[in-house]
Amino acid sequence: MEPLSPEVIEELRAGRTARERKIAVCAGGAHLSAADKAEILTVLVGDPDEIVAERAQQAILSQPLETFIEALKREKAIPALFAYAGKNFADKPGICDAMVENKNCTAEFLVPVARHLSSSNIKALLEELERVSESPALASALEHAASITPEQKAQIHELMGTAIDEAALADAAAEAEPDAAKRVTLLQRLAKMTVAERVQFAIKGGSEARRTLIRDSNKVVQRAVLQSPRLTDQEVEAFGSMTSLTDEILRLIAGNRKFRKNYVVVRNLINNPKTPLDVSLHMLPMVNAVDLKKLTTNKNVPETLRTTALKLQRTRAELKK
Repeated sequence: MEPLSPEVIEELRAGRTARERKIAVCAGGAHLSAADKAEILTVLVGDPDEIVAERAQQAILSQPLETFIEALKREKAIPALFAYAGKNFADKPGICDAMVENKNCTAEFLVPVARHLSSSNIKALLEELERVSESPALASALEHAASITPEQKAQIHELMGTAIDEAALADAAAEAEPDAAKRVTLLQRLAKMTVAERVQFAIKGGSEARRTLIRDSNKVVQRAVLQSPRLTDQEVEAFGSMTSLTDEILRLIAGNRKFRKNYVVVRNLINNPKTPLDVSLHMLPMVNAVDLKKLTTNKNVPETLRTTALKLQRTRAELKK
């Protein structure tokens, strides 16, 4: 039995192939990987041909749960798979984990399974923000999940709110957008947004939106800025030196491996007097000799940091002898 070509597999995934081939898949007469077969069966179970649909349902019953989990984790998993798994397997071990982990599993497929999500699943969604913020239905479903913690429920309430500090955003926009007309337009747009809408804007908007919303009064919005796929190294470098940011945001920047690979970010954070001392001390060994020497005389940072920098400088000098 020869493997099916990628083109034929795509036709099967779309349900656009001959009846005989569909029945062959159900009967195990087609050479497919276990994950491909599991996924295609979730398509065929909804086939308008009753015989195909019935045989697909029978075939699904004989498939190991692990193959559906494997299929759910794949980047190109299709909607039919998410829908079927959510409807029929949500209470099975590993299914909800795979659906939450797959960023292509949209909110509409997570709403029906929300009651089965663990607190760690909910934590992952709240850390990622995009899917929860774009779907009030998902946020509401999570709020009523049995496993949600009080802290997570508070985050959901914050996300579903409408609070906005227009004065703080006006100050931030004044620095972020030099063009007065564009700045007014930006502020007018922000004033009409809910928290969830500002989260979406922080993730998907332009640099002026991110530079403004990083100083939003809502912590959820601030976190969303750092999750934007459009965020540049230069923006993060600027954030690292901003004394107007909260301790939490500076901690998140410092705790992000990708951001820490940028030496300018590390240097700016260490020299930022608002960076929590434990964070600065942890990053201190990353500083090069020139910046370490400057840090020993920087009166803006905590004395403990300056003293520790001086000790490190002396230790490095001793090691060179």
